[in-house]
Amino acid sequence: MNFNEVINRLNTGSIKWEMNKEIYGTDDVLPMWIADMEFRPPQELIDAVQERVEHGIFGYTFVPPSVNEAIKSWLTARHGWTIDKSWLAYASGVVPAIAAAVQAYTEPGDKVLVQPPVYNPFFEMIEANGRMVETSPLVLKNGRYEIDFADFEDALKKGCKLFLLCSPHNPGGRVWTKDELERLANLCGKYDCIIVSDEIHSDIIFNGRSHVPIASISENIADRTVTFIAPSKTFNLGGIQAAAAIIPNESLRKKFKEAQNMQGFKTLNTFAAVTTEAAYLYGAAWLEALLEYIEGNVSFVRDFLKNNLPTVKLIEPDATYLLWLDCRELLLSDEEIQRRLIEKGKLALEPGKKYGECGEGFVRMNIACPRDVLKDGLGRLKIAFD
Repeated sequence: MNFNEVINRLNTGSIKWEMNKEIYGTDDVLPMWIADMEFRPPQELIDAVQERVEHGIFGYTFVPPSVNEAIKSWLTARHGWTIDKSWLAYASGVVPAIAAAVQAYTEPGDKVLVQPPVYNPFFEMIEANGRMVETSPLVLKNGRYEIDFADFEDALKKGCKLFLLCSPHNPGGRVWTKDELERLANLCGKYDCIIVSDEIHSDIIFNGRSHVPIASISENIADRTVTFIAPSKTFNLGGIQAAAAIIPNESLRKKFKEAQNMQGFKTLNTFAAVTTEAAYLYGAAWLEALLEYIEGNVSFVRDFLKNNLPTVKLIEPDATYLLWLDCRELLLSDEEIQRRLIEKGKLALEPGKKYGECGEGFVRMNIACPRDVLKDGLGRLKIAFD
């Protein structure tokens, strides 16, 4: 668990390290944008993959029942949510799962509700499938995002068929409380709106917070909720392409699987099954060490900004390793913020407007990296805005 080790990721097909020229116009930047970590996963995961490789035959596979059991045990131990293994379905990632859900539960032209600023594939999967984006923006109060429930209800009244919930929230770092989730769910029930909850960041929680799976609150809420989880963010397995859908309602589960059948894909690849099982069986100790390290990185960023760049404000996170930085006091356009970051600071961060109009003036920074890399990145941030 040497999180201080700096690992060279060049020549591994890394989007983060090898596609900066295509995305940012230059290779001469430190990439701290896309959401993968600079850490090796738990050794047990690597061992599991190596053992499978050594077998040497990679024919067609199914997801063994032991994977279902590992996920069930993890959710019970980590989040106090007891699921039935029959509720599970699989996908090659949360984004493909969101696309399948949009296809399964809505028709072209239907409205799908989101809460910006929010993970940009939410918008992309809605629009790519010919649906309409309806928004209920989050409200930033005293450096913390809150839900405007009156506005949320007004949006539902417009006939939204589906609500995409980001829980915990990316990029704002909020862990929603049980009361907040229950109010959202009850409003969705009132207006007959299905909930799709992206809970991919649910294991990266700190500040003494606890993640509440929205479907765990009550049977009524579970009956209209589709939950997506994945080991990818938790254990740095993005390239493995693995996610699970948890769908208690048999009719919703059937529709989801039918949409997957239309895509011709509905399972995990060999290595996705192996790593998913190993992650949920053996990853807890590694995760606890990771959370401590990430909290240390958050503290480092907080102190650095206070002492060196007070015009850039940290939106204090409860979750994720993605920091949402408020640059509005700089009085710069998003274009100028990006120009300074890339040309002066040689630093690649995610522009806030990718997450919706209310993200303008913000940037997203990935701090799942060794402390020395973080120091380098913050130094570049200061150069960009001095």
